[in-house]
Amino acid sequence: MVAAILSRQPGAFEQLVREYQGLCWRVVDRMVRHPDDTRELCQEAFLRIHQTLHQYRGESALKSWVAQVAYSIAKRHLERRRIPLVENNMGEDGTALIEQIGDGIDLEARTSEQDINAHLHAAIDALPPLQRTLLTLYHLEEISITEIATLTELAEGTIKSHLFRSRKRLRELLESRIGVPA
Repeated sequence: MVAAILSRQPGAFEQLVREYQGLCWRVVDRMVRHPDDTRELCQEAFLRIHQTLHQYRGESALKSWVAQVAYSIAKRHLERRRIPLVENNMGEDGTALIEQIGDGIDLEARTSEQDINAHLHAAIDALPPLQRTLLTLYHLEEISITEIATLTELAEGTIKSHLFRSRKRLRELLESRIGVPA
């Protein structure tokens, strides 16, 4: 696909956009959480991709490279608006809940699957932008930690730490919303 775009084959770039527009939207939206900004930033990301595709070396999957461009555009947007990427007051509370959920608590027995999904999405939205994005890249887009490290320029240990804290925070939020006892 990259070769087709670089050789200016008709429709090649449009195919790239169709294939990766969902990924771009999810990465940017998880960061900025505003549909109008997301739309504008996705357009900016694809413009940047078009302008810099010749720099793509094939060292990582094209999917990862596209996600990296989208991430950097969204990150720069948040930095310009002085919106912190990470919450500074991450505590060590909730350990008991982590253990309970890990031990097989049947959450569906306590509430319907639809309620759990609604609470989960609300809990994800409550996370700081970086943690929302890392969860999306790792769990929804199934991008490896190594590739996420490349595209975010964060150390793998930092990403693992953010993922751990994000999952912990999600459990805390879900505990308070659906009443799983600590």
